Amino acid sequence: QRKHQEIRAMRSQLKKIEDLGAAMEEALILDNKYTEHSTVGLAQQWDQLDQLGMRMQHNLEQQIQARFQYSTTGTLKRWLCFYVFRHFDKDKSGRLNHQEFKSCLRSLGYDLPMVEEGEPDPEFESILDTVDPNRDGHVSLQEYMAFMISRETENVKSSEEIESAFRALSSEGKPYVTKEELYQNLTREQADYCISHMKPYMDGKGRELPSAYDYIEFTRSLFVN
Repeated sequence: QRKHQEIRAMRSQLKKIEDLGAAMEEALILDNKYTEHSTVGLAQQWDQLDQLGMRMQHNLEQQIQARFQYSTTGTLKRWLCFYVFRHFDKDKSGRLNHQEFKSCLRSLGYDLPMVEEGEPDPEFESILDTVDPNRDGHVSLQEYMAFMISRETENVKSSEEIESAFRALSSEGKPYVTKEELYQNLTREQADYCISHMKPYMDGKGRELPSAYDYIEFTRSLFVN
């Protein structure tokens, strides 16, 4: 940005050159033995440099935004790992049986093959070797989170952290997130999960906004519970 500002500040010098060039033409001096450059050529090169500066800034801003977006959506995905466990833990025992655990992984986007009961399932067995090596038939919340952490996740500390991640997905930092924004930034399974559990967003007059979901109430109520 500083370099681009320097280039734009030099436009005044180009104006002086153009004025001198016009004066030379009026005096019928058409050849200048002191330089190979022309007024038109310099103006064209300055325009190209100015355009290059704008394109570079735009590209860098996109890269910065993409990195930030990856960070915020990563936070949401990490937190959803914990929330999805709670969803499949129907009896609130703090553990899942193997079938519940498999369903949980599928809802998070794991591509596990469908196999008939009793048939070998090497992919899932490989996961169980890590998360339930003693094969006691259950996966505890601690074992599950340890597994998810090892798969590029980390603990989420507060509902405010999740709210900030949702706010980053919402255009202009609105207190709600739209259906389109969820599907643009999360996997289909995760977006489906949010939409099925989030309440519609109500504005200050109690009116429901179409395709808008209240992520603030969603996260706060879950952390309280």
